[in-house]
Amino acid sequence: MVHSRSRLLVALNLLAGLLVSTGASADPPNGKGQPKFTNRLARETSPYLLMHAHNPTNWYAWGPEAFDKAKKEGKLVFLSIGYSSCYWCHVMERESFNNEAIAKILNDSFVCIKVDREERPDIDQIYMTSLTVQRQSGGWPLSMFLLPDGRPIVGGTYWPPDDRKFEDEVVRGFKSILALIAGAYKDNPKDLEKQADKLAAATTLALEDGRPNPLVHLDRKLLTETVDGLKEEFDPEYGGFGNPNKRFKGPKFPMPCRLEFLLQQGERTGNKALIEMVGITLDHMALGGIYDQIGGGFHRYSTERTWNVPHFEKMLYDNAQLAEVYARAFRLTKKPHYRRILEETLAYVERELTSPVGAFYSSQDAETQHEEGRFYVWTPEELAAALPETKDLAFIRKLYGADGKPNFESKYHILNLPKTPFEAAKDMNITTADLYARLGPLRQKLFDAREKRDKPFLNKIALTAWSGQMIAGLAAAGQTLDQPKYVEAAKKAAAFVLKHQRTEKGRLLHTYGAQPGQKPKAAVRGYLEDYAFLVHGLMHLYDATKDQHWLADARALTDSMIEFHGDKKTGGYYFTAYDGEKFFARSKDQFDGAQPAANSIAARNLVRLWVATGEDKYRAEAERSFRAFAGKKPV
Repeated sequence: MVHSRSRLLVALNLLAGLLVSTGASADPPNGKGQPKFTNRLARETSPYLLMHAHNPTNWYAWGPEAFDKAKKEGKLVFLSIGYSSCYWCHVMERESFNNEAIAKILNDSFVCIKVDREERPDIDQIYMTSLTVQRQSGGWPLSMFLLPDGRPIVGGTYWPPDDRKFEDEVVRGFKSILALIAGAYKDNPKDLEKQADKLAAATTLALEDGRPNPLVHLDRKLLTETVDGLKEEFDPEYGGFGNPNKRFKGPKFPMPCRLEFLLQQGERTGNKALIEMVGITLDHMALGGIYDQIGGGFHRYSTERTWNVPHFEKMLYDNAQLAEVYARAFRLTKKPHYRRILEETLAYVERELTSPVGAFYSSQDAETQHEEGRFYVWTPEELAAALPETKDLAFIRKLYGADGKPNFESKYHILNLPKTPFEAAKDMNITTADLYARLGPLRQKLFDAREKRDKPFLNKIALTAWSGQMIAGLAAAGQTLDQPKYVEAAKKAAAFVLKHQRTEKGRLLHTYGAQPGQKPKAAVRGYLEDYAFLVHGLMHLYDATKDQHWLADARALTDSMIEFHGDKKTGGYYFTAYDGEKFFARSKDQFDGAQPAANSIAARNLVRLWVATGEDKYRAEAERSFRAFAGKKPV
C-alpha cells in the first residue's frame, strides 16, 4: 500500500502530465427524448454553463452553496473552468463529465463547480495564475482541486478519461487522478493544507505583487527596451512572435497589442523597420488559414508557425483588435489588401457577431458535429460540388492551395493563399484586378455552399469589455477609411452598452444575456477590463466624431474606475472593485497577452483623457500607474 505522503507527492507530480485526445462519446440515451439528467446549471444564463446542465456530473455554479456543501461534508472542490467556443472543453465534457462512471466518482468524492471564464474572468484569472506558478502551461479547460475554503491545491488542463501510454511512459487519466487526490485528502489532509498554503501565497504574490519597484525612469529608454525585446522574439520569415531558439515552433497568436505598439513607435519615431515588421505579420496572416478566406474574419490562433492551420474558434476580441491594427497599417502604408482584409473582417462581424439591436456576440465555436474546424474545411469532393465548372474548380484549387495533398487531418483542405494575389495573377498571366474580378463570384459560390452546413455554435452573450474593443475597431476603421457606416455601427453599439449595461449609479455590468425563454438582461458586477476597454472604445468614437458626449461618458466611467478599482497606496487598478466578491487573492491585471492587460489600456486612456480635457488629475493617475508597473516581469 502506498504511504499517504508518497501518494500525495505522486498525485501532485503526475497532474502536470497533459495528453491531447480527439476521442468523443455520445450522450447516454434514455429513449424518451428528454434529458436523463438535469443539474443546477439549468438555472444559469451562460451558454457555456447551460451546455453542462444535463451532465450526470452534479455541477454547481460558483457561489456559497457549493462551498458550504464542501465544508459541511468535508469534501474537496473540483473546479472546471472553460468557455463556449473552447474545443477541448467540449472534448473533456463528452469524455468525462458526460461519463456516468466518472460522474459518480466526482459526485461521491468532490463538490463540482463549473465556471464560464467569459462570465467570470476574475475567477479564471486567479486559478489560472495558481496553475502557472506551479510552472505548468495554462489553457482550457482549466481543472483545479480546491480546499473547501477555495484555496487551490493542484491542477492541470485537459485530462483524458483513462490512463494512456505515451511513448515509454503512462500518462494518468482523469479517473486515476481523481482517485489519487481523493485518497490523499482522506489519508492525510494536513499535507494538502500545507500545499494549499504555499500555492495560495505564491498566487497572491504573482497577482498583486504590491512591492515597491526599484527606481525606474519614465523615459524613452523604457520604450526602446520594449521594442528591442519584441525584435528578439520576432519571426522574420512569417511574422508574429515566438521563441527563436525553438525556430518559432508551436502555437502562434496574433498578439495585436504588440503589433499596435510597434506601429505607434514606428510612426512616432519614423522607424520604417518597425512598420515593416508589422507588415510581414499582417501579410502572412492575411494569406494563411488563420484568416477565413471565404467568410472573412480571423480565427483565434495558428497551431503552427506559418499561420496556415488555425484553432478554428472565432472570438470577437481578436477581430476587434485586428480591425484596429489593419486600420492603422492601412493609414500608414496605403496597401490596398489591408483595406480589403479590414472590410471583410468587419463584414464578418456585422453578419455573424452583431445582434439586431447593435450589441455584439462574443464568439463562435471551433467545432461542428464534434469535429474541429469542420464548417471551414473542404474535401476535394465538396469543392467540386460547389464549383461544377472544370475551369472554375482548377482556378480555385490553384489559388487556395487545394491542388495538392490535404493539409488538415489528412483529408481536408484549409484554404489559404500560398502566393500573394499579385504573384498568383502573374503566374496566370492576368492582372490582379482580373484575378479579383474572377474570384468574386466563385468565392460567393463557396460561401453559399458552406452556409448550407451546420454552423458553429454562436455564443450570444454580450460582454461589455469586448464590445468596447469592437467599438474601437469600428470607429478606427470608419475614421481611416472615411466610411460613416462603421462609425454609425460603433455609435449604435456604444449607445446600447451605456443604456443596458450601466446602472443608474454609473457602474458597469459585465454581461448581457438571457436564460432560456426569458428576456435578456445585464448581470455580473463590472470588472476593470469593462471600464478600460469601453472607455478605449468611447475615446476612439470621440476621435472619429468629435462629439463631446462620448468624451463625457469616457470621463465619467474613468472616474468610477478610479474610485472603485484604484490602488490608492501603490498605484494601478485592481481587476475587481473594492466592494466586489472577496477571494484569497486580488488580481492586478498587468501583463499583455492575446489581449492587452486592463491596466495597460486604463493607463493609455488616462493619457488620452489628459490630452483631451487638460485635466492634470488624469496625468497624475497615469504616472502613478506607469510607476507601479514599470519594470515588472511575469512570474
